[in-house]
Amino acid sequence: MSLSLLLLLTIGLALAGWLAGRARAWGFRKANAGQRLAALPSYHGWYVALWIAVPLLVFAAVWTSVAPNLVQQSVLADPAAAGLPAFDFQRNAILSQARAVATGVASTTTHPDAAALVEPYRAAIARYRLIGILATLGIALAAGAFAFLRLKPQFTARTRVERSVLAVLLVASLVAILTTLGILVSLVFETIRFFGMISPIDFLFGTMWSPDPMVSPTSADPTRYGAIPLFWGTIFIGAIIAMIVAIPLGLMSAIYLTQYARPSWRKWLKPALEILAGVPTVVYGYFAALTVAPAIRDAAQAIGFAGASSESALAAGLVMGVMIIPFVSSMADDSIAAVPQAMRDGSLAMGATKSETIRRVLIPAALPGIVAGVMLAVSRAIGETMIVVMAASTAANLSANPLDAMTTVTVQIVAMLTGEGSFDHPATLSAFALGFVLFMVTLALNFIALRVVKRFREAYE
Repeated sequence: MSLSLLLLLTIGLALAGWLAGRARAWGFRKANAGQRLAALPSYHGWYVALWIAVPLLVFAAVWTSVAPNLVQQSVLADPAAAGLPAFDFQRNAILSQARAVATGVASTTTHPDAAALVEPYRAAIARYRLIGILATLGIALAAGAFAFLRLKPQFTARTRVERSVLAVLLVASLVAILTTLGILVSLVFETIRFFGMISPIDFLFGTMWSPDPMVSPTSADPTRYGAIPLFWGTIFIGAIIAMIVAIPLGLMSAIYLTQYARPSWRKWLKPALEILAGVPTVVYGYFAALTVAPAIRDAAQAIGFAGASSESALAAGLVMGVMIIPFVSSMADDSIAAVPQAMRDGSLAMGATKSETIRRVLIPAALPGIVAGVMLAVSRAIGETMIVVMAASTAANLSANPLDAMTTVTVQIVAMLTGEGSFDHPATLSAFALGFVLFMVTLALNFIALRVVKRFREAYE
């Protein structure tokens, strides 16, 4: 039974419960003329609808995960499945073909044993679909009857509904926290496994990154897992070159749009600037690899740098800086525009020029929002992968020359996890260690940003 069908049944039955509860509340009002109900009839309807919808949603989540296994077990118990091979891969391939034909995804099978299982699959799917529908109707009837019979003229349906909505909001707010906690736990667990094979000292302070996933895990060379070149490449490309481009251009764009641009110009310039944030990163990668990187190479060779490469940290950093300009500009724009007009007028009344007012009043007062935008841009930059892969290569070099090829932590995470290495190999597990370090660095940046924002907010409140 598909999840969409269960959701449609849930919506329909919840709507029927809402109408029934609302009608019962109106009946109370008519039967007790002049007596006020403890809650509006619509709240009585919502109370019944919630009692129907919540159990059905839980059942839908459980049933859609359990039903496919029940169907498969039913098919395997059929006499037609007696001749299936014992090897799991072959058996699952045959079952997949039969299931595809039975559900209408495919028209024919390529294996003779799969054709014999099509009808058992159809029968099992139909049987468990019927069971799911009957169970849905039974749960809805039981839950709806329980809620319907509790309705009274003095029943505080509004309080119950608001508590239910509050519980839903609480669960929604906990999703982000639990997701972050789950990510952290998984990273920590795999990082501990990695550090059991490779010393944290070699990993955090080594200067050569060249993992070999083909060698035996027990004979892995710890000196080849030095992550300093990756950390430096991430900082150099994402936090230095990109920020040198994004912060001045973004801040100056925000100042112009809020203080100097005419409304007709601002109407067009601000959306045009924010379009940059919606361009796919692969497009930026193509632009960096095909246009910016060759131009930088030719310019470097023209001024005497004969060894300039078409893959450079400078090309990736420049394009990445252009990509994150909207993050800085939008936050700075909103923060500057939110500064009270009285502060502007007071500065101008004291004889300050417009530029002095911007430098000494508006920018300091809007600094919390500006810092927040910069931190968001830094987080976005150090997490970028596609631009670095296409413009700066995957070579882990420890160099301060922006014309050299470099790589970042995120690029190596992708490279390690998409290879053919086993998850018991230190080369694969190194991706989790890199992710854990990147997570901690981003967390530290957020704490620093919060301290800066708090300090300047207290100064201007």
